[in-house]
Amino acid sequence: GQHRCVGYRLDGGVLFNTPVPQRCHDMAAHPFLPRVAFVARRPGTQVYLLDSRDGRMVHTLAARADRHFYGHGLFDAAGDRLYLVENDTREPGRGVIGVYGLKDDCFVFEREFATHGIEPHQFAWLPDHSGFAIANGGVRTEANSREAMDDVGESSLRVVNLDGSLRSRDTLVDRRASIRHVAVADDGTLLTGQQYIFEVGNTVEDGYEPAHGGSLVAIKRPQQSLQLFPLAAAQMQGVNYYRASITIHNGLRWLAASAPRGHRLQVWQLDTAENLLDWQLPDCAGIAAVEDGFVASSGQQACFHARTTAAGVVVERLPLPAGGWDNHLVYSHT
Repeated sequence: GQHRCVGYRLDGGVLFNTPVPQRCHDMAAHPFLPRVAFVARRPGTQVYLLDSRDGRMVHTLAARADRHFYGHGLFDAAGDRLYLVENDTREPGRGVIGVYGLKDDCFVFEREFATHGIEPHQFAWLPDHSGFAIANGGVRTEANSREAMDDVGESSLRVVNLDGSLRSRDTLVDRRASIRHVAVADDGTLLTGQQYIFEVGNTVEDGYEPAHGGSLVAIKRPQQSLQLFPLAAAQMQGVNYYRASITIHNGLRWLAASAPRGHRLQVWQLDTAENLLDWQLPDCAGIAAVEDGFVASSGQQACFHARTTAAGVVVERLPLPAGGWDNHLVYSHT
């Protein structure tokens, strides 16, 4: 019955456990200061800046008039600014990125620019920090709720420059595959995770089958368009048409994706699409890259560590508390 911002070491040691009024979704770790911003879940209106050493509440940023947050944010490399995806509630679903300067441990609004789409979710820096890859979900929602106003619109992957100008636009053939999450590799390869939006009255239980196999992972290699990641049919069955987190390990060239409704953690080799792991994990949600693999959380059970060994990928339980984790987690050295 209470929302918390928490920090743990991988050995289970507690860094902080801070109660907050609004449920948070994703976090942005400052690049070098002991600060982390927790962003409220859509349609939340607060961002909490905490001291990552002890969980002390440093500052609470309230959403501006006619705006709410979509749960994701990013610091720039210099640590001077926080970027947040937001909804313009005057035109429900229209996405903007708010830019906030960090001065004396407080956020101050500077400007905003469009995401060139509706219902933005996760966004990620390009490797050179010249702009962002943005996942626009394409579903209009009420200003103060999570209820869809109408059918799915145009979901898109947009690459946007820091000045707000549009660099590229990609869509999927299946218009009901709503692009929600995105990850960027060091070589500029973009990966997206989708959630399938069913027509009214059609559900998985009804036996409704999406067009084009309903692939929930797509890839955009440098100088190419966005295409479905080549998954085997067995890897698509049972994930229940929903991806919650998608993460790249640049050193290993691995791709990991969670399927909380299908209770699975899956890992592939990024360049060959070879499936390396298909692990049953109830309500598998957040994934973060660590030195030798990935850490994954569960909304119902413990957290697990999938790591590379000479014998292949092994999965080990971590000494972290079980249950209640949201869809994302961040691994930070600060």
